[in-house]
Amino acid sequence: MPVAPPAPTTGGVAVTARNLTRRYGTGPAAVVALDGVDVAFGAGRLTAIMGASGSGKSTLLHCLAGLDRPTGGAVRIGDTDLGGLDDRRLTLLRRDRIGFVFQRFNLLPALTAAENIQLPLAIAGRRPAADWWAQVVTAVGLTDRLRHRPDELSGGQQQRVAVARALITRPWVVFADEPTGNLDSRSGAEVLRLLREAVDTLHQTVIMVTHDPVAAAYADRVVFLADGRLVHDLTAPRPDQVRDVLGRLGDADAPVGNR
Repeated sequence: MPVAPPAPTTGGVAVTARNLTRRYGTGPAAVVALDGVDVAFGAGRLTAIMGASGSGKSTLLHCLAGLDRPTGGAVRIGDTDLGGLDDRRLTLLRRDRIGFVFQRFNLLPALTAAENIQLPLAIAGRRPAADWWAQVVTAVGLTDRLRHRPDELSGGQQQRVAVARALITRPWVVFADEPTGNLDSRSGAEVLRLLREAVDTLHQTVIMVTHDPVAAAYADRVVFLADGRLVHDLTAPRPDQVRDVLGRLGDADAPVGNR
């Protein structure tokens, strides 16, 4: 049974978490990765999630995206409560309505760039609409590389294929986990500009985990976690502002500039 499109939400909210908790293990050895997180992410915006290593930012992203089930609390994408979906419907939601971009490109080496981009639709037995295909391929700048396989592409080009794959289903939201982590500074900047364009031109919603203050400055908003809790919220961020907050949170791993 296909997942129905979301009903319009008040206030233009794409994703919400309410009293979200995630605990690993039991008893005295239990690790609390998320501790009562309340946060809402605006539709048609790019939001970055930041914090020191172990702060819970990747766990939050995975729970928001339905890749991990929280111990308590609720996640809603649009008006769909993820907690109310069985495994099959959650799989369909992830396949049809959510886009993913990861630090590792996760491309299939035997497929061309075009085939990798179309993979989520092919699994669903669908083909991309011609106009949307042209718009996405043009946006990511891959028109002349579609017949190339991953080993014939640079790292930056491979990540652009991954971004196009995330966009091709016209998802409700795109989740990106350290999307520039394996790229040099120039390629990373290209991918960040692409994610920015996906929001500004293609009207997508993007939620991105990053360690990098320069990457975070591409966002409309940055939310900061520490010890599994939401501790700061920054709108229209500048790199120096992000570094200042990270410094106050004691993130010794925060890079000085873009990678």
